[in-house]
Amino acid sequence: MCWSATADLVAGAAITSVGVACVARTRRARDLPLAALPLLLGAHQLVEARVWHTGGGTGAATLAWAVIALPVLALWVPLGVWCASARRARRRVTATVLVGTVTAGFLAYGLATRPVRAEIRGHTMAYVIGLPQAQLLVAAYLVATVGALLLSGDPRLTLLGVLAAAGALVCWLLWRLEFVSTWCALAAVCSVVLYGWVRRGPAPRALPAWDVRH
Repeated sequence: MCWSATADLVAGAAITSVGVACVARTRRARDLPLAALPLLLGAHQLVEARVWHTGGGTGAATLAWAVIALPVLALWVPLGVWCASARRARRRVTATVLVGTVTAGFLAYGLATRPVRAEIRGHTMAYVIGLPQAQLLVAAYLVATVGALLLSGDPRLTLLGVLAAAGALVCWLLWRLEFVSTWCALAAVCSVVLYGWVRRGPAPRALPAWDVRH
């Protein structure tokens, strides 16, 4: 979320560009889901720009924003981390994938059975859903997403998890005060960190000598 339609458009375009670079530089197929995360985050900002233009409400853009923010990310992040993790770390990350799957299921059910309404509040956009057990769902969401990064066993992904946790707290506080919405800035920082993770990934294996000769 950003503080205006223009900010969302600029942030969305920039984050999407980082996502394209991440995917283009990915060397291992199993890294692709996580490398493509900035593409999803960029699209998320562009969708919210549309929400701003329509003045909030309960339209298709509002629902699309909620679907990406809630069930999709709850499953995408831990699954992407699991795919990219080494074998020895996957057992730890598997627990977060399970939590993410269950959480995404509850969130998807909630979105399917309850209306989603966007409200402009100062320089922020609020999304009203009315999910039952909201605090428990938020806790499970954080365990699935941030927890997966912290348990990945990769120092750069662990750093990303720390940044995501600290940044989410700051963004939430500013959003609660209806001062300004800075979630798009957090998405941009996380995307840049992911680009660094992709760029410093392992080099592709060299072909055996007999393959080169033949």
